[in-house]
Amino acid sequence: MVLRKIILFITVIFLIMVFTVPSFAEPSVSAKAAVVICADSKETLYSKNSDMRLPMASTTKIMTALLALENGADEKMITVTDEMVKVEGTSMGLRGGDSVSMLSLVKGMLICSGNDAANATAYLVSGSTEPFSKLMNERARQIGMNNTNFVTPSGLDADGHYSTAYDMALLGAEAIKNPAFLNICSSKNVKAYYGAPPYRRVLTNHNKLLSFSEDYIGVKTGFTKKSGRCLVSALKRDGKTLIAVTLSAPNDWDDHQKLYEYCAPLAKTMSLSCENGLPKLKVVGGKESSVSAVFAKNTDYTYSEKPLSYTYKIYIKQFEYAPVFKGDAIGRVDFYADGKLFKSVDLVAEKDVLLKE
Repeated sequence: MVLRKIILFITVIFLIMVFTVPSFAEPSVSAKAAVVICADSKETLYSKNSDMRLPMASTTKIMTALLALENGADEKMITVTDEMVKVEGTSMGLRGGDSVSMLSLVKGMLICSGNDAANATAYLVSGSTEPFSKLMNERARQIGMNNTNFVTPSGLDADGHYSTAYDMALLGAEAIKNPAFLNICSSKNVKAYYGAPPYRRVLTNHNKLLSFSEDYIGVKTGFTKKSGRCLVSALKRDGKTLIAVTLSAPNDWDDHQKLYEYCAPLAKTMSLSCENGLPKLKVVGGKESSVSAVFAKNTDYTYSEKPLSYTYKIYIKQFEYAPVFKGDAIGRVDFYADGKLFKSVDLVAEKDVLLKE
């Protein structure tokens, strides 16, 4: 009798081991290709055909929008021509003769996925789409996207227009370093000003991830019949920043949630710091002779395998005249790994220093 109970107990334990799926098992996703990386270290946390060359649809506009911002996109009004906005597919509603700012074009690309906005940007930056595609590919090489070739600024299908999940993750990580890009792509609604005459519009972001959690950041959706559903997103949680990409994914929203649920616990964070602390800024004519410098934002660094080995350079003003106010920019710290700059963080005044009475 005792022997039977022992055998039954062992059998039950065995069945539990066989049929219970461990909580750390990799998720099954619908995407043909997918990847999750640490935004800072670029280490891969999950990969499925991540180096497979595939069309990436409107996620292409991440590069177009980034180049627009890097070429000084602002609120200055520009008049677009019929040629600039003559393109099929999704649109922010531009017509030839409309006045629009480059910054509104960026909003139109990232929020409305406007092909007209992408095309107009190419013309305004480079004169036409062909030289702009060369600029896109030059920037891609700088980022390390060595398995990518851009042909169109919008992501409309074209021979030789392709990327990989991993390369698009590198692009996503680079793009969200730009404060303006990050602000726009993570917004549920943005205001834009264009038309003939121009008037204010409210553009609504249809990225469902933004409604699921405040931890999600855009970044960009995409779809064509050839590419299927494509999505580049980012997650910022507990000091960690991760980038996920799915290409040709029928259930992309579900894929990204499952990928982050699996990958977030695998990522680690460390805070970058200066070994001997931060210097003080000399203040002339103030109630106090100096003020301490502090980082303007957190210096968290996301990694997976091993902590980063880094060096740094501190740049701070020699002095400043009073008054100096808390949060005033007074310098920066550049962080380097293997001799290459990977992060720059502004230094600001820790408190007010008022004029000496």
